[in-house]
Amino acid sequence: MAENEQIIVTAENAPEENIAPKGKRNFKGKNDRKERAPRKEASDLDKKVVCVRRVTKVVKGGRTLRFSALVVVGDKKGKVGLGIGKSKDVTSAIDKATTIARRNMKLIPIIDGTIPHETVGKYSATNILLLPAPEGTGVIAGGSARSVIELAGIRNIVTKKHGSSNKINVVKATMEGLLSLKTKEEIARRRGKSVEEI
Repeated sequence: MAENEQIIVTAENAPEENIAPKGKRNFKGKNDRKERAPRKEASDLDKKVVCVRRVTKVVKGGRTLRFSALVVVGDKKGKVGLGIGKSKDVTSAIDKATTIARRNMKLIPIIDGTIPHETVGKYSATNILLLPAPEGTGVIAGGSARSVIELAGIRNIVTKKHGSSNKINVVKATMEGLLSLKTKEEIARRRGKSVEEI
């Protein structure tokens, strides 16, 4: 009768090699992903924090305090941009403003280290006169306007501000003036003439 006995194998006394290992699935979860490295700023770009202000907003529960930063970014080769960022702490506000400024970079025409012609930049209650200057003059401009001009790569210029002295207005007026500059080639192309005819 012993020969006819059947051996019943249960899960408990089954051989170990037949049991599939648990918890060792070959898949990548969220924790296995490599964290992205923070985006590095381009080494050829310089930035200048023009001003940081504390701003408050009155809401139903009271007042919320935040910081507003104005940053100018440029490569000193004709490209410059500005950005305004707001956050609950100063560092984050500056980082946001820097990112926005890098996105908004514009190309400024520069000839022999100065601007091609006289122009006036206007923003809100601020007017700023920009005049080309010969080599050796340097940058004659106030603090806020100087930041934009130097980061754009202009070495010789004379400026005169009229109206509001608000730093944000001055920076934006300076940018408006620089963006209105045109080279001889651009003017000739618009008029349908050659450079010699102008």
